[in-house]
Amino acid sequence: MFKAFKKLGPGLLFAGAAIGVSHLVQSTRAGADFGLGLLWALLLVNLFKYPFFQFGPRYAAATGENLLQGYYKLNKGILIVYFILNLATMFTIQTAVTIVTAGLANSLFGDISILNSQSLGISSIQIWTMIILSICLLFLFIGKYSALDKLIKFIIIILTISTLVAVGFAIIENTNEISLRQVLPQNSLEIAFLIAFMGWMPAPLDISVWHSIWAVEKKKDEKKFSPKTALLDFNIGYIGTIILGIAFLSLGYLVMYNTGETFSDKASVFSNQLIDLYTSTLGKWAFVIIGVAALTTMFSTTITTLDASPRAMTNSMELLLKKSFPRGYFFWILVLTIGTLVIFFAFISEMGLLIKIATILSFITAPFYAIINLRLITSKHTPKEWQPNLKLRILSWFGVVFLIGFSIWYLTTI
Repeated sequence: MFKAFKKLGPGLLFAGAAIGVSHLVQSTRAGADFGLGLLWALLLVNLFKYPFFQFGPRYAAATGENLLQGYYKLNKGILIVYFILNLATMFTIQTAVTIVTAGLANSLFGDISILNSQSLGISSIQIWTMIILSICLLFLFIGKYSALDKLIKFIIIILTISTLVAVGFAIIENTNEISLRQVLPQNSLEIAFLIAFMGWMPAPLDISVWHSIWAVEKKKDEKKFSPKTALLDFNIGYIGTIILGIAFLSLGYLVMYNTGETFSDKASVFSNQLIDLYTSTLGKWAFVIIGVAALTTMFSTTITTLDASPRAMTNSMELLLKKSFPRGYFFWILVLTIGTLVIFFAFISEMGLLIKIATILSFITAPFYAIINLRLITSKHTPKEWQPNLKLRILSWFGVVFLIGFSIWYLTTI
């Protein structure tokens, strides 16, 4: 059992990156505003995104290369487009996840009043942001991939147990009849929320690139990390994200639906509202469980995104320039950290806007990743025995149509 668990890794890192804003913020809001009415969207987007996420570890384990190397083999222009898209979105994504994490830390551990000097003009949330990013940087610099691999397994176990316990108690405390009536958003605001909800559910499609990079790293540490193991590892992580997505949607519904509560776009206020709503409904005893679930959710996303984007940018540069950059990872992780802090300090009160921008951008760019991942996994660059079967290809084609269709629907209704 322990040996089998040890072989897992990239799939759990994927889960750690995926289970974040999409679950804690967007799924909870979906439950609070629509009840279980958007369950159809959660299940449908997970179904249609599945093949494109799976192609990352499938290609990596079958070839020993990450998706970026595959993109380069397909066409150098594809990798250039990826580099530009990633450069344009990675700062907003990192800021969006970090600001929520900082808000939760501030709600759980309180204001850092000693350092919160009016003369310096630095708020407690800003200080928590710097502390969280510093902890992540220190951990990644010292421990690198192997330490991240071990940490995320521990976090995922705590996250899963605490979240499911919270759902269980919410069901026990619920006295109203549970409605499964599904709804289709009508006005532009509701449609914008639906697209944002699906944009990061369970995660942006570019995480397939990160997953392939982690799979290659895992193969270095675990020589027996075969394509079969990689797919099993991925499926466990993916199913976990779906279960927890439904769990957070249910929590939002059971605890917040019809309360009349309006969520704030400020990180600290939102975090307090989130925890207060749970504890006021379930009881003060739930503070620790909800706090642990929420903070581990967001910390896992913060550290995995901080690790992955610099790896992807370094790898892209090396392929495009045909030159090795031994310090590339450290350069890009510092650039990402500084860029995150700059955006954070400029938009600290606009958490909702940052999340909306990041999630909608992710959904609109999703068709690009879907098409090139499908093209690569069915090309001559992937061994025939590890190319997807007819059923998976059909699901992929439907997935491309789904992602393009919803993107067009959004763009024609805003």
